Amino acid sequence: MDLIDTNGTASSSKSTNTSAPIGTARAGEPLIGTGKTVINDGVVAKVAGLAAREVAGVHALGGGAARALGAIREAMNSTDVSQGVSVEVGETQVAVDVTIVAEYPVPLQQVASDIRSNVIRAIEDLVGLEVTEVNVTIVDIHLPSDDAAVETEPTKAALR
Repeated sequence: MDLIDTNGTASSSKSTNTSAPIGTARAGEPLIGTGKTVINDGVVAKVAGLAAREVAGVHALGGGAARALGAIREAMNSTDVSQGVSVEVGETQVAVDVTIVAEYPVPLQQVASDIRSNVIRAIEDLVGLEVTEVNVTIVDIHLPSDDAAVETEPTKAALR
């Protein structure tokens, strides 16, 4: 039986079911199913930490205590890329707090702005969450002379 639509063209009343049942796919087509993806807060924090470390002018992430623990981890050949980063993750949004030590003499506002841009881009592209805010706290400035002083200080073993 043919049906006439409002444009005056005929169409067959026989229904051709071209969709596969949910959870199955026809040959050559990707499987499209339903389910829930859970991304842990720690994963989001790592993505943010890696993105913040990529910014020029960032010497280290974290405050004094976090950096002290990081030095212990580093001595054991372990690294926490989420050090200095905390996140609050909701269903579709995330807020990020980043604590850094900046290099001297970089423009601090520019470093903070670059961190925001990099963290937002990384989280939205890789994780798929909307970033509502990125708060950057600069707790210290690293001076090039700090490294030179450490390298030239005699060790206790050398003094014996």
